[in-house]
Amino acid sequence: QVQLVESGGGSVQAGGSLGLSCAASGGNISRHGMGWFRRAPEKEREFVAAVSRSYDGTIYSDSVRGRFTISRDNAKNTVYLQMHSLKPEDTAVYYCAAGYYSFASTDYTHWGQGTQVTVSS
Repeated sequence: QVQLVESGGGSVQAGGSLGLSCAASGGNISRHGMGWFRRAPEKEREFVAAVSRSYDGTIYSDSVRGRFTISRDNAKNTVYLQMHSLKPEDTAVYYCAAGYYSFASTDYTHWGQGTQVTVSS
Protein backbone atom coordinates (compact mmCIF):
# COMPACT_ATOMS: atom_id res chain seq x y z
CA GLN A 1 0.00 0.00 0.00
CA VAL A 2 1.62 3.20 -1.17
CA GLN A 3 1.52 6.04 1.32
CA LEU A 4 2.15 9.59 0.15
CA VAL A 5 3.27 12.59 2.18
CA GLU A 6 3.39 16.08 0.68
CA SER A 7 5.66 18.85 1.91
CA GLY A 8 6.86 22.27 0.86
CA GLY A 9 3.65 24.25 1.04
CA GLY A 10 3.54 27.69 2.56
CA SER A 11 2.74 31.33 1.94
CA VAL A 12 4.21 33.42 -0.84
CA GLN A 13 3.46 36.69 -2.56
CA ALA A 14 2.10 36.80 -6.07
CA GLY A 15 4.85 36.29 -8.62
CA GLY A 16 6.85 34.13 -6.27
CA SER A 17 7.82 30.48 -6.41
CA LEU A 18 7.35 27.37 -4.30
CA GLY A 19 8.42 23.77 -4.65
CA LEU A 20 6.33 20.86 -3.42
CA SER A 21 7.55 17.34 -2.76
CA CYS A 22 5.64 14.10 -2.42
CA ALA A 23 7.51 11.28 -0.71
CA ALA A 24 6.18 7.76 -1.08
CA SER A 25 6.59 4.78 1.23
CA GLY A 26 5.23 1.25 1.33
CA GLY A 27 5.60 0.81 -2.40
CA ASN A 28 7.58 1.89 -5.42
CA ILE A 29 6.15 4.81 -7.38
CA SER A 30 7.77 3.49 -10.56
CA ARG A 31 4.67 1.30 -10.85
CA HIS A 32 2.38 4.34 -10.96
CA GLY A 33 1.54 7.42 -12.87
CA MET A 34 1.75 10.33 -10.45
CA GLY A 35 -0.39 13.41 -10.31
CA TRP A 36 -0.92 16.65 -8.46
CA PHE A 37 -4.39 17.99 -7.78
CA ARG A 38 -5.61 20.95 -5.78
CA ARG A 39 -8.74 22.13 -4.00
CA ALA A 40 -9.39 25.78 -3.40
CA PRO A 41 -11.83 26.94 -0.70
CA GLU A 42 -15.43 26.21 -1.72
CA LYS A 43 -14.34 24.73 -5.04
CA GLU A 44 -14.12 21.26 -6.52
CA ARG A 45 -10.84 19.40 -6.60
CA GLU A 46 -9.07 20.07 -9.88
CA PHE A 47 -6.27 18.50 -11.86
CA VAL A 48 -2.91 20.31 -11.90
CA ALA A 49 -0.30 18.05 -13.49
CA ALA A 50 0.66 14.42 -14.04
CA VAL A 51 3.74 12.46 -15.03
CA SER A 52 3.88 8.98 -16.53
CA ARG A 53 5.52 6.02 -14.83
CA SER A 54 8.65 6.10 -16.95
CA TYR A 55 8.78 9.90 -17.12
CA ASP A 56 8.18 9.93 -20.87
CA GLY A 57 5.03 11.98 -20.63
CA THR A 58 3.63 14.94 -18.69
CA ILE A 59 0.28 16.71 -18.83
CA TYR A 60 -0.76 20.02 -17.32
CA SER A 61 -3.95 21.91 -16.81
CA ASP A 62 -4.33 25.02 -18.94
CA SER A 63 -4.24 27.20 -15.83
CA VAL A 64 -0.72 26.13 -14.82
CA ARG A 65 0.96 25.18 -18.11
CA GLY A 66 4.13 27.19 -18.56
CA ARG A 67 4.32 28.10 -14.87
CA PHE A 68 4.41 24.72 -13.09
CA THR A 69 6.70 21.76 -13.72
CA ILE A 70 6.10 18.23 -12.51
CA SER A 71 9.01 15.84 -12.16
CA ARG A 72 9.79 12.53 -10.51
CA ASP A 73 12.78 10.68 -9.14
CA ASN A 74 11.89 7.00 -8.98
CA ALA A 75 15.16 6.21 -7.20
CA LYS A 76 14.13 8.54 -4.38
CA ASN A 77 10.48 7.47 -4.60
CA THR A 78 9.55 11.15 -4.79
CA VAL A 79 7.52 13.41 -7.06
CA TYR A 80 7.93 17.16 -7.26
CA LEU A 81 5.92 20.16 -8.36
CA GLN A 82 7.86 23.32 -9.03
CA MET A 83 5.60 26.38 -9.15
CA HIS A 84 6.62 29.76 -10.57
CA SER A 85 4.82 33.02 -11.23
CA LEU A 86 2.28 32.13 -8.59
CA LYS A 87 -1.08 33.88 -8.59
CA PRO A 88 -3.65 34.36 -5.81
CA GLU A 89 -5.92 31.93 -7.67
CA ASP A 90 -3.31 29.21 -7.12
CA THR A 91 -4.19 29.28 -3.43
CA ALA A 92 -5.38 25.79 -2.51
CA VAL A 93 -4.57 22.59 -0.73
CA TYR A 94 -2.34 20.57 -3.06
CA TYR A 95 -2.61 16.79 -3.14
CA CYS A 96 -0.26 14.20 -4.53
CA ALA A 97 -1.77 11.04 -6.01
CA ALA A 98 -0.58 7.70 -7.41
CA GLY A 99 -2.42 5.64 -9.98
CA TYR A 100 -3.00 5.62 -13.69
CA TYR A 101 -1.37 8.45 -15.67
CA SER A 102 -4.38 10.66 -16.30
CA PHE A 103 -5.99 14.04 -15.61
CA ALA A 104 -8.99 12.32 -14.00
CA SER A 105 -8.94 12.05 -10.22
CA THR A 106 -10.89 8.80 -10.43
CA ASP A 107 -7.87 7.14 -12.08
CA TYR A 108 -5.78 7.61 -8.94
CA THR A 109 -5.96 5.10 -6.11
CA HIS A 110 -3.60 6.54 -3.49
CA TRP A 111 -3.71 10.05 -2.11
CA GLY A 112 -1.68 12.16 0.27
CA GLN A 113 -3.13 14.36 3.01
CA GLY A 114 -2.34 17.58 1.19
CA THR A 115 -0.25 20.68 1.79
CA GLN A 116 -1.53 24.25 1.89
CA VAL A 117 -0.30 26.83 -0.61
CA THR A 118 -1.35 30.43 -0.04
CA VAL A 119 -0.54 33.18 -2.53
CA SER A 120 -1.18 36.75 -1.45
CA SER A 121 -1.63 39.69 -3.79
